[in-house]
Amino acid sequence: MISYRAFTKRFGAHAAVTSLSLDVARGEVVALLGPNGSGKTTTLKAAAGLIRPTSGQVWLGEPPLPAALPAARGALSYLPQKASFPDALTGREVVEFYRQLRSVPAERTVQVLRFASLNGAGDRAVATYSGGMLQRLGLAVAMLPEAPLFLLDEPTAALDPDGLCAFYGLVESARGDGRAVLFTSHQLGDVERLADRFAIVVEGRLVASLTATELKDRLAERGVMRLRLASRPSGLLEAVREVARAATWAGEELVVPGPAALRPRVLDVVRSLGAELRGLTAEEGRLDTLYRELVAEAPPKEAAR
Repeated sequence: MISYRAFTKRFGAHAAVTSLSLDVARGEVVALLGPNGSGKTTTLKAAAGLIRPTSGQVWLGEPPLPAALPAARGALSYLPQKASFPDALTGREVVEFYRQLRSVPAERTVQVLRFASLNGAGDRAVATYSGGMLQRLGLAVAMLPEAPLFLLDEPTAALDPDGLCAFYGLVESARGDGRAVLFTSHQLGDVERLADRFAIVVEGRLVASLTATELKDRLAERGVMRLRLASRPSGLLEAVREVARAATWAGEELVVPGPAALRPRVLDVVRSLGAELRGLTAEEGRLDTLYRELVAEAPPKEAAR
């Protein structure tokens, strides 16, 4: 439904995105992650038809059409990173304007205002809205056309719990209806909860694309078990390292990195050497830790010629 093929965008000497290839299938939710300035917004704007590739291609829909064509743009709904609306209009008037622009049935106005938790504020002027309410209004506008493609740039920024519920509902409904969603976020908790796939961009280059299963496996490898023992029997660390090579002492704790499957074998070794266990904690790998590792491992951008 969304396809980038060697997409490159340069602004003068600056390469915002370089040779990015990525697909988003029908019914798939893909999170685009990366540090500030890594090219995420440029990538979404290219799919929205707001910028043209310097080279490469961006296609939308089935059958695929170049993203710059009006017919392709008509199949998507785009929420920019900073949505702004006329202060003098009410929320309802804003939604009505976009409803008529997209030729959407009139009943959708009430539905999206309610779905975005704006029903009680729909008749208030936009000038009175908080940042979170403006973001919810943006979500309401994005929900209007029930488009087969969603492009959402930082949709959870400034959202309160009601707004987050609306966003989760939007994404889960879109997935269930077989629509494609590509969104950016710095809120890794939202990302891990919602996405089917995780694409990480650093300095305009795609450095990793992981399915939810692949991510789960990568995180499992980064789990850690910590054992607090009454004593250190001779040869304990060496014996544990035959099972878990990365095991080490950290103060009075035996720290054993690795997947959960290793832990029963480590405990068997500890017990076999007569060590008394005083305490045990275990934690799984974290997405934020893996994300930082992938960002740090990314090759440096080549200097512009």
